Amino acid sequence: MALRLVADFDLGKDVLLWLRAQRAASEASGAGSGGSDVLENDYESLRVLNVERNGNIIYTYKDDKGNVIFGLYDCQTRQNELLYTFEKDLQVFSCSVNSERTLLAASLVQSTKEGKRNELQPGSKCLTLLVEIHPVNNVKVLKAVDSYIWVQFLYPHVESHPLPENHLLLISEEKYIEQLRIHVAQEDGNRVVIKNSGHLPRDRIAEDFVWAQWDMSEQRLYYIDLKKSRSILKCIQFYADESYNLMFEVPLDVSLSNSGFKLVNFGCDYHQDREKLSKHLTLCVFTNHTGHSKTFTTSLENVGSHVTKGITFLNLDYYVAVYLRGHFFHLLNVQHPDLICHSLFLTGNNEMIDMLPHCPLQSLSGSLVLDCCSGKLYRALLSQSSLLRLLQNTRLDCEKMAALHCALYCGQGTRFLEGQIIQWISENVSACHSFDLIQEFIIASSYWSVYSETSNMDKLLPHSSVLTWNTEIPGITLVTEDIALPFMKVLNFKGYWEKLNSNLEYVKYAKPHFHYNNIVVRREWHNLISEEKTGKRRSTAYVRTILDNAIKVISNLEARNLGPRLTPLLQEEDSHQRLLMGLMVSELKDHFLRHLQGVEKKKIEQMVLDYISKLLDLICHILETSWRKHNLHSCILHFNSRGSAAEFAVFHIMTRILEATKSLFLPLPPGFHTLHTILGVHCLPLHNLLHCIDSGVLLLTETAVVRLMKDLDNTEKNEKLKFSIILRLPPLIGQKICRLWDHPMSSNIISRNHVTRLLQNYKKQPRNSMIDKSSFSVEFLPLNYFIEILTDIESSNQALYPFEGHDNVDAEFVEEAALKHTTMLLGL
Repeated sequence: MALRLVADFDLGKDVLLWLRAQRAASEASGAGSGGSDVLENDYESLRVLNVERNGNIIYTYKDDKGNVIFGLYDCQTRQNELLYTFEKDLQVFSCSVNSERTLLAASLVQSTKEGKRNELQPGSKCLTLLVEIHPVNNVKVLKAVDSYIWVQFLYPHVESHPLPENHLLLISEEKYIEQLRIHVAQEDGNRVVIKNSGHLPRDRIAEDFVWAQWDMSEQRLYYIDLKKSRSILKCIQFYADESYNLMFEVPLDVSLSNSGFKLVNFGCDYHQDREKLSKHLTLCVFTNHTGHSKTFTTSLENVGSHVTKGITFLNLDYYVAVYLRGHFFHLLNVQHPDLICHSLFLTGNNEMIDMLPHCPLQSLSGSLVLDCCSGKLYRALLSQSSLLRLLQNTRLDCEKMAALHCALYCGQGTRFLEGQIIQWISENVSACHSFDLIQEFIIASSYWSVYSETSNMDKLLPHSSVLTWNTEIPGITLVTEDIALPFMKVLNFKGYWEKLNSNLEYVKYAKPHFHYNNIVVRREWHNLISEEKTGKRRSTAYVRTILDNAIKVISNLEARNLGPRLTPLLQEEDSHQRLLMGLMVSELKDHFLRHLQGVEKKKIEQMVLDYISKLLDLICHILETSWRKHNLHSCILHFNSRGSAAEFAVFHIMTRILEATKSLFLPLPPGFHTLHTILGVHCLPLHNLLHCIDSGVLLLTETAVVRLMKDLDNTEKNEKLKFSIILRLPPLIGQKICRLWDHPMSSNIISRNHVTRLLQNYKKQPRNSMIDKSSFSVEFLPLNYFIEILTDIESSNQALYPFEGHDNVDAEFVEEAALKHTTMLLGL
């Protein structure tokens, strides 16, 4: 199944076993009595009541005398603590404890076992109490009414900081919410008491609402009230400075009955009428900062409307899971909702959705899920193995895309997971028609490698190579709307709404320009290469800085790789790829510095190195996987054998890698082009090879051509290959390579280049009559005249620039080359 629920807490194991141990110790000391039957009675009454913001779990049970006992399970220490015992036969349905564990609030209803009313408040059904528990001291009655009251302490800080004032929410079934301000004082050491307990200040937070939801992690209250039959969603934010504000209110296009009443996330909901609630709309609010409103419509065949009451929503941070058992399972990507293909939609009965729990689940922060029926707290995890199987078996491109991203989110750069995905990609490189699989994997995996470094990384780096998705997803209809601020009444821009507003601006205007791309790098790289060809390279200090950046990337890459590499990569200079690497370091660092205010420069530099190193490492990893699969070895670096099927398979993978990186203008590991060219010479017929070179699929490097000249003998076929390669080399490299090939054709090329260079700046001058012509024995007068001119130019250059390097080409060599070439052309 795609979703796994791993138990973080189990009443039976984490509480009941502890209670049994406590009972056994008490009996051994003679302080108590009882047996296993009493313990089973304890277990029957043992229930989870609430999970606080810090993760602590509050539970209750009744002892053999019917006394109500409150306990707390500390999620950090994994220890239990008994908070308070109420010596009355009452039923607890709501409870909360403050962060310091000094105050306990609880709502209880009268037990009906003996038909007796509560002795403390004979006219009431519900009793809401505030108890001093550090140490156990006074008990104050907050409410004694005939309607249910839910209680919830505010947690302004995640950590426990003693505050002089505690805030408690009272949520009434009579459709109002109050906040109590409770001043406490410390007396006699650690004794904490309520000051002025006779009068606790109260604020009316909300009233006349039909639905309310508590966001524990962000300390926000959402509620819906009806104004002239119109539903209005409101949000109140509670702050650490003990204040609160109405953040916004927005009309909803949903009709809610005035008679309905539904609470979400106010502890475990045991007492709300399930049958009554099933007739009303199931509504949950999940907040994120994307600034979009998404409406997904799923088609269900042969399903009555009654089954929709079982729809479950789970907050998984990066995703929201929505499922209806036996019908559909959706993983909605809420971090990047702009592309529907990043969300996973599964329908029907299959192994991905059939094993999810039957019981209603309560979604908490941090991917926690509470099953009130069993008393278990689960951590919801996405199953990597199921997602990988879906990636491998599905035929739909949209599901491949979604499964790939979801699996990478689960793994977050795990080498083993990446290896499994790469293994599949190497065997199915052409499996997707809507996007480039290698390109998408490289971009997405590199993004996840640095995602956790800063909260704004999702805006600064591309997470996908796909910009738009126009292909229909079967069974899904999607309507997207931007949240329009002018149509909402925003009361306060502090905190959440300020963040959301800035993100809205990003979504509407800046998004195409916010994500890093290599446009500037592409332009600067082409400028540097052009300068290199013309010999007009800019300052050496600038180029040295760029190349130093590349050295840092490669060092960082080698430090990350612990094992030896089989492929001959990163073993040569490849100045062009190093320039590209270094330029990307500079540009990406500038991009981060512009947008990551407050992050120290050293951390930014390391993030840049990690990101680019990851890009290169993934390319190496893909190639290594293919190399191992086909059992290749280093002998392919020579040209003395024909290409095998295995070499052709690796050549094909390298070509696909090149295509994936070329459109994004990403750097390749030094040595990649050399290895690619050698494999191309091995595997391709000459005309295909030359076509690949001319079209830019194969890039001739000096290392590859030198090996080609040295390894191949001068058979007719190899001469044709060598000559075709030399003609396609850049001039500077071509002149260098010609001197390594002892062949008349090479001599002809050298002489042609030499004459061209001499005559480029030739200006006719009075000829030197002192030139010795005795060395010219050729009677062909035009050639004699030409050799005389060349000799004159060489003599003049030698006199003017005596210290300049000489390339060992003189007029006699040109004469000899010209005669040989003429002889060959005439067939003599």
